[in-house]
Amino acid sequence: MHSPNPASGVTTAQVFAIAGPAMVANLTTPLIGIVSTTAIGRLGDATLLGGVAMASVLFDCMFWLFGFLRMSTVAFTAQSLGAGETIELRAILIRGFLVAALIGTALIVLQVPLATILLGAMGGSEGVTRAAKTYFTIRIWSAPLALANYVVLGWLIGQARATLALTTQIAINVTNMIATVLLVLVFDLGIAGAATAAVIAEATGVLLGILIARRLSRGQSAISPATLFDRTKLMRMLTVNRDILIRTAALIAAFLFFIAQGARAGDVTLAANAVLNNFLMISGFFLDGLANAAEQLCGRAYGARDKRAFSGAVKLVVIWGFGFAFAVAASFALFGPALIDVLTASADVRRIARDYLPFIVFAPLLGVFAFAYDGIYIGATWARDMRNLMVLSLLIFLVAWFALRSFGNAGLWGAFLVHYAARGGLQALRYPALLRKSFAA
Repeated sequence: MHSPNPASGVTTAQVFAIAGPAMVANLTTPLIGIVSTTAIGRLGDATLLGGVAMASVLFDCMFWLFGFLRMSTVAFTAQSLGAGETIELRAILIRGFLVAALIGTALIVLQVPLATILLGAMGGSEGVTRAAKTYFTIRIWSAPLALANYVVLGWLIGQARATLALTTQIAINVTNMIATVLLVLVFDLGIAGAATAAVIAEATGVLLGILIARRLSRGQSAISPATLFDRTKLMRMLTVNRDILIRTAALIAAFLFFIAQGARAGDVTLAANAVLNNFLMISGFFLDGLANAAEQLCGRAYGARDKRAFSGAVKLVVIWGFGFAFAVAASFALFGPALIDVLTASADVRRIARDYLPFIVFAPLLGVFAFAYDGIYIGATWARDMRNLMVLSLLIFLVAWFALRSFGNAGLWGAFLVHYAARGGLQALRYPALLRKSFAA
């Protein structure tokens, strides 16, 4: 049964009701690793600090790979909301939990070969690798919980309950901060304490998410096994998740290639690129918040079969995306040199980072379509096209780097901006055909 066009007349207020809390939630996402690194850094042991920093990056990338749990949950939840399928909303949450539990359990079972392969590939010293392994073998137990929190986050955003989503993220990070301080600095448990704090924080998030879900579902009838394990919907979920997984793997491959090529240019260049990557992260927080809004609003309009609302959401997200991008680009141009000085004390790193700052100024503008259409495609579950276009974007990036490699690090940054432009441009070109096909008849 379809609701009476619940998404019609999409407004700027609706966009920011989702995008605002999502932006703040995005800022909290990397805090677990940052808090762990900061607390261990207070101990004054460079080996332990290097170990926790290395392992934190590995978990960020590993969990990012399974980000489809959040993305697909947003899309399916928003579409069911638009279609008025209230029972299906809870089924989506439970299915997501089941997939998160299966993947998380598999990661725990495979922790020994995973640690050996991943930590070996990082190339740290023996002491750093040993410390990282200690952190890894404890925090890996948070995998089912962390992935379940992706599901909770997606489920709440999919229902336009972005404030509740933000609340769960804040609870996770506040719990992590408190537990880390107690276990590392008070009880002197070192790197094991930092990893244990992460597990406690993720468990807190899952518990809070379940309590919120129970409250939102109060008074509704129980879900039958036939509804929960509906073969058609299960297969659609698995297919979409598979395609988003491949898409994310291609995106991660581009970032890792960029980092690897920067490392080959020398320590100073690598450090300068790391400083500038913080600028990209800042712009990404804003643009990804708008992408979250696109996922929910486009998904809801898609479920309601409301083409006007879908197109309206797309226009608003793109317009505001450029608004934020211009503001961020101008801020980078004006305050970039000063921010570089804050981020590093090395004169050589400062000089190199300033040389490549113009690339960073243009990055937000080229990234608008990339982020916005990611959200649009996810909301409409155009996952296969999204997958194919991302793989093509990766190939374009590699070709651009090969053509520009004689320009050194400037060529690498140029190829990276080409990748940004290709991601968004290809999806923008494909969008009209997908819109016609999806809303035909």
